[in-house]
Order: sequence, then structure tokens, then C-alpha cells
Amino acid sequence: MRIPRVFHGTPLAGLTRVELDLAAAHHLLMVLRLKPGDAVILFDGSGQEFDARVEIPVRNTAWVTIQGARSPAVESPLQVTLAQGISRGERMDYTIQKAVELGVAHIMPVFTERSVVKLDADKALARQEHWQAVATGACEQSSRVQVPQVDLPLKLDAFLSAKRDAGLKLLLDPLGGKTAGDIPKPADGRVMLLVGPEGGLSEKEVALAAHVGFTGLKLGPRILRTETAALVALSLLQSKWGDLG
Repeated sequence: MRIPRVFHGTPLAGLTRVELDLAAAHHLLMVLRLKPGDAVILFDGSGQEFDARVEIPVRNTAWVTIQGARSPAVESPLQVTLAQGISRGERMDYTIQKAVELGVAHIMPVFTERSVVKLDADKALARQEHWQAVATGACEQSSRVQVPQVDLPLKLDAFLSAKRDAGLKLLLDPLGGKTAGDIPKPADGRVMLLVGPEGGLSEKEVALAAHVGFTGLKLGPRILRTETAALVALSLLQSKWGDLG
């Protein structure tokens, strides 16, 4: 049986025992049916993971004893920020989950002209919290030790107008982009990847992105769905410059 991994939201360095939150306690004790002495692995996003053992539970609480720490080499040397056009429901969840598994460092959901999802401030906050939980769960599954930040959604024009030292800036453009072989490796290992939603970006948005330094990237002769395109692009970049392959 694979040892369960649990994210802990507060720093673990220097601690010898920790009380897990209610959700983690329920999952370990009620779903996985762990017993006292069973092994778990904790991580706090710091780059380390911590070997621990379950203590005797008291009611619905779960305490674990920390036995050691290590810093596994699981994070990509390529620092990719994914600016993802917001897609509907499970498509966006799927994109975030798989992007995290593929080593993305930061996720910025953006509203575009062709976005069909509309969110007011309260719903945007709730959706951001949901997406952050999806990213955290993907880290637990994939053995990552740093949790990518998922930002609050913002409009594409606000995203493009912000002054960011973003390294190489790429825009998926199936019609006018360059191939990956024509794009030089970023000297600082940072990439900003912009992907449109269902229906892609408008011509105006592509022009605005090009105006602020984005280079078009073409993945091949076929038009891919938004969730497919983002993951193919991330796989390509990680294989070319990161730690895949």
C-alpha cells in the first residue's frame, strides 16, 4: 500500500508531533482506516516532506509523530506560470489538476472575450478556493513538495497590462505561432504560458498579447481543446527544458 501524503497548512520544521485538521483526520481514519503506528507523509509547501506515524486517535482528532524530514528532488527546474482562460466546470478542474502534476509553478485563471463562465466577487473567491484545493490534492497525489498558488480570476486585459518580469512569454496560437524548435530556451528558466478558453482567444486579444511581448506557440496541425492544449504545451516545455524525458 502506498503511504498516504497529507498537506499541512502550517510550517512543520522543528516539530515532533502535529494535530491534523478535521478533513485530513477523517480521510486517514475513516476513509483509509489507518491504525496507530501506520505511516503517513506530511508536507507543508516548503520543499520538504516529513515521515510520520499515526498516534492513538482521540474521538475525531488525529495526531501524528514526526520522525524525520527530507528534501526530495521532485520540483521542476522550469518555473512555468500558466495563465489559463477559464473554462467550464470539470474542464478547469482537470486542467489545474494535470498542470500541477506536470510541474507548473503558478496558475492564473483569466476571463477572456470568449469565456462562458461569469463570476461575481463572492463566486470568484469560492472558485479560487476550490481550484486551490484541487491543486493541493494534485500535489498530494503526485509527490510534489511545493504547492502552486492559484490566483483569484482576473480579466485578460488586466493580466496583460500588469508589469511582470516573466521571462519567456508564450501564447498558444494554432494559426500563427512558431514551433517549439524555433523558440530559444529561457535563460532564467521562467516561462509564462497563456492559453485561451473554449473557442480560443480573439484576434484582438492575440494582438494585445503580442504587443506586450508574447510569442505565439503552435503545437501542431490540429486544433486542440483548451484542456488538451494546456497539458500538451506543458508536457512539451517540460520535456524540452524541464525534467520530463
